[in-house]
Amino acid sequence: MRGGRQVASGPEPLYPLRIAAAPISWGVCEVPGWGHVLDARTVLTEMVALGISATELGPPGYLPRDPLELRSLLQEFGVSAVGGFLALALHRDPEQAIRAARENAALFAATGAEVIVLAAATGLDGYDTRPALSDEEWRTLTETASAIRDVAAEFGLRTTLHPHVGTYVESEDEVDRFLADSDLDLCLDTGHLLIGGTDPVRLAQRYPDRIGHIHLKDVRDAIADRVRSGAMEYSDAVRQGIYVPLGEGDIDIEALVRSVYAAGYRGWYVIEQDTALRPDDSAELPSRDAARSLTHLAGIGSALASARI
Repeated sequence: MRGGRQVASGPEPLYPLRIAAAPISWGVCEVPGWGHVLDARTVLTEMVALGISATELGPPGYLPRDPLELRSLLQEFGVSAVGGFLALALHRDPEQAIRAARENAALFAATGAEVIVLAAATGLDGYDTRPALSDEEWRTLTETASAIRDVAAEFGLRTTLHPHVGTYVESEDEVDRFLADSDLDLCLDTGHLLIGGTDPVRLAQRYPDRIGHIHLKDVRDAIADRVRSGAMEYSDAVRQGIYVPLGEGDIDIEALVRSVYAAGYRGWYVIEQDTALRPDDSAELPSRDAARSLTHLAGIGSALASARI
């Protein structure tokens, strides 16, 4: 299975998009001090209320680490696991990164998840600072990513590399370099790509066979430009509303979905709107934004289904 392509056992459903959510849309992030963290039951309740029945698992430790407890929680809400995000320092101490990946792969597989979403973290907290990386460290990064891919495969999981602001695969040159130096597919995150200077639609058209997973975000490019120029830190940009519901920013989400779908992508479309909540914030606003994103994406899916009739 490459590029998120999956062989169906029967006819394709009329509604063609596999839609999932992620806890980050409700402010749940691995960065210390990011913001108010809603409890897991609240977030799962909000997802289900929107009609979403699949999710990524959020940062390690947010949901139960015991496989039986985690499966029980997800089953209680009728939610299936898609996979999870792992930000690991791939460029140093490969053994430690591989151990962490193995531990998480075992947990993901126990829930029936499909994919590890790997990011090349700097090893520092957060995504506002990025030290320089040597060529030797880059080679270690790609070799460690490949080793994690092999570990994940032992558990029946795919591994994708997530270009992400404040990691060592952020800019368009770095994305191209990784694709040239590694055979891992990408998690195409529309928001992080645009903030890093890559047009996600063009990237999908250039590398249709390298798209293994998709995070759908929409972005205000004027704020993204301030992040790219160094005038604003990424964490401040999130708090100032760089991310907006799908269809309300500067990314052509419909063109992206149509492009990857036409190229044969049949994997997950994970709705993500990275959010940082204040101490007194409830789930109301992020749920409202997620509902708007879901409505926009459902409209795109319905149009694709109608086009096949």
